[in-house]
Amino acid sequence: MGATSNFLSVGALFIIILLSSLWLLPELAIAKHAGITRHYKFDIQMQNVTRLCHTKSIVTVNGQFPGPKIVAREGDRLVIKVVNHVQNNISLHWHGIRQLRSGWADGPAYITQCPIQTGQTYVYNFTIVGQRGTLWWHAHISWLRSTLYGPIIILPKHNVPYPFAKPDKEIPIIFGEWFNVDTEAIVNQALQTGGGPNVSDAYTINGLPGPLYNCSTKDTFKLKVKPGKTYLLRMINAALNDELFVSIANHTLTVVDADAIYVKPFKTDTLLITPGQTTNVLLKTKSQYPNATFLMLARPYATGLGTFDNSTTAGILEYELPSKSSSFGTNSLKKLPLFKPQLPALNDTSFATNFTKKLRSLATAQFPANVPQTVDRRFFFTVGLGTNPCPKNHTCQGPTNSTKFAASINNISFIMPTTALLQTHFFRQSNNGLLTTTFPTKPLIPFNYTGTPPNNTNVSNGTKLVVLPFNTSVELIMQGTSILGAESHPLHLHGFNFFVVGQGFGNYNPNKDPANFNLIDPVERNTVGVPVGGWVAIRFHADNPGVWFMHCHLEVHTSWGLKMAWVVLDGKLPNQKLPPPPSDLPKC
Repeated sequence: MGATSNFLSVGALFIIILLSSLWLLPELAIAKHAGITRHYKFDIQMQNVTRLCHTKSIVTVNGQFPGPKIVAREGDRLVIKVVNHVQNNISLHWHGIRQLRSGWADGPAYITQCPIQTGQTYVYNFTIVGQRGTLWWHAHISWLRSTLYGPIIILPKHNVPYPFAKPDKEIPIIFGEWFNVDTEAIVNQALQTGGGPNVSDAYTINGLPGPLYNCSTKDTFKLKVKPGKTYLLRMINAALNDELFVSIANHTLTVVDADAIYVKPFKTDTLLITPGQTTNVLLKTKSQYPNATFLMLARPYATGLGTFDNSTTAGILEYELPSKSSSFGTNSLKKLPLFKPQLPALNDTSFATNFTKKLRSLATAQFPANVPQTVDRRFFFTVGLGTNPCPKNHTCQGPTNSTKFAASINNISFIMPTTALLQTHFFRQSNNGLLTTTFPTKPLIPFNYTGTPPNNTNVSNGTKLVVLPFNTSVELIMQGTSILGAESHPLHLHGFNFFVVGQGFGNYNPNKDPANFNLIDPVERNTVGVPVGGWVAIRFHADNPGVWFMHCHLEVHTSWGLKMAWVVLDGKLPNQKLPPPPSDLPKC
């Protein structure tokens, strides 16, 4: 009897273990695909760098310019320890990362955190949820992002293919701007005088200006390819103040992804990328060795009245010599014909419009376009330039000698607070003292936005926010103005992707224009260009509690006040609430 009862107890134990294992199988499957934690160490340090025969000491990460590449998979957690060894205050933003319930890691100084001061450390800790593609990181304080930037490569989960043919190789290409002088001195002088800032001395491709600039032939990006291959070029516009046209001579590019969201593929000879945006393209090389080299060019799309860097950066697309031709040596490459692409005119708004209209979401079962079909809150924001009066007994260099340049949303030029808004919001909310705001949902004084500007161009100044209940569906019309000249404004929203449901020229018509909105497969982005002398309509779900910055990604306009913030309140469920701040959050 003892043996039998022992057998039964062992059998029962086996069944219990088996059932427990079966119950855990889904958990194990989830764990298998949950991603891993990846650690990075970013030492902010000065580094001497020479471009255009000018050597200057610049702020870098780990002494690299551009900064290091971050590589992760969808579902991975990133833990990035940032140590500030320089005299400047520092904060870093992970541009385009949703930061679901991790707003403390978003990075804009005085919005989600106080900056990291000299000698201090802060650990940015966040998980990549439902995103794959190309994003980027950059400094988010003053103009330090001119040298503090680098790519974020998000690969799909293991065994999840791209929705296009797998490329043979992937190459990040990041466009930037080089200034021979310190950009902090440039912005400080501009804000003091009220005038437009000095422009950059060159554009760069992966930090290199290229052969069209003085003293820069040796500093040229070379894209080395083989015949009959497909390359995924992960393109990022990290320039401070300029939208860019990009083209490679005698090669067609297939756009497959914008701002880390897959799009319906389309072919183009030229791309338009605004600061803040990313675009993944497939480059299919020629089937045979072409006995030629090809220039990759980037130069500005410029629509405003202000001065800009009217120059062109160049890289070289170089085919590897067939092995039987290796005896030619490198000198033979120099004798090959060099083809140059035709770029659109500097102010070719027609091309810009046609290009952006081609961008559409995949809108498939696997990659749906979850466009809000109904709207809870509607907003109408004017975006553009304006003026502030010059201080008494001073002469300024704005539009007149008695005014300074300013920029605004709904005529409010944003004043940065001295304590991070997210901290203020969190601790008030914790004590049931909700952060209240008075940011207008529409212009207080309507006018002919794209027509003859009003006589009074002065803006009002303040730190005003919009409060949204959790999961509010939002429709926002951003209307460009002609005050001090109509121009394109690339607007970036932190913490969300949004759907670009419509755009047009002139003044938005709320009675007619919504009939043409695309609610089926609009492109989903984090940064969108408000057309020159026109408007753009976006929709998004406010499903991410926190304080989220929205600003023009032309750094000069941000400095002048073209920025605001949205406060998204906690939801009722635990997974709809913002967790407390990390213990190492920098103090102001």
